[in-house]
Formats: sequence, structure tokens, C-alpha cells
Amino acid sequence: MTYEFLVASAIGVLVAGGIYLALRARTFQVVLGLTLISHAVNLFLFASGRLVLARPPILAKGVNHYTDPLPQALVLTAIVITFGMTALVVILALRSFLETGSDHVDGAIVPCDGQDGMAESAGEGEAP
Repeated sequence: MTYEFLVASAIGVLVAGGIYLALRARTFQVVLGLTLISHAVNLFLFASGRLVLARPPILAKGVNHYTDPLPQALVLTAIVITFGMTALVVILALRSFLETGSDHVDGAIVPCDGQDGMAESAGEGEAP
């Protein structure tokens, strides 16, 4: 009973954090938000196969309870797809930043501030 509550809470926290980050105006935060949401979906798929401890993933002779292997296979496939999707989105975001000079999602050119670490300083070792 407590495992289901912990997993459901973890899924809720991941989705909430992912939505918060996906609604931000910066590209890298959107990518992190989408990654958190995909992790929440993976956890949900894994939990859909019933949370059973210390049981084999196949039905064998003399075993009454087993873990469903299909959600595990789906999660492994989703992890590979998520990795490829994240790599593509990061490359597209980097290309967009290099072309526009801004990392805002809406394409607006906003000057970088000192907190971003991308602001140009007046000189080496001098204050801007």
C-alpha cells in the first residue's frame, strides 16, 4: 500500500515540475520540463504492471504470482526513444540559439543578463 502512494507521489511531483519547466520562456528549461514529463510517463508505465516485490518476471512452474514483463519492455523502449528525442531537441535549441543569439522559446531577441552567464563583459577581469 505504501509503495503505490510513493510511486503516485513521485509521478505527481515529476509532472508538476515538468509542467512548470515546460512553461518557462527559456529553451533549456523547456527541454528539462519535457524530460521530466517523459520520466513521469515511464514511471507510470512501469507502475501499470502492478508493483510486486521479489517476484519473477515470467510465469514458471510452481510460481503463483509473477510480474508482468510488458510494462518493463515498454519502459525500456520509451527510455531509448526519450534519449533520441532529447538529443534532437537539444541540437535544435543550440542551433536556434546560435542563429538568433537568444534562448527564448518565442524567438524574441532579449539581451542576456549577468545571471545567465552569457552576457558580454567590458573587458577581461573588469566589471561590465
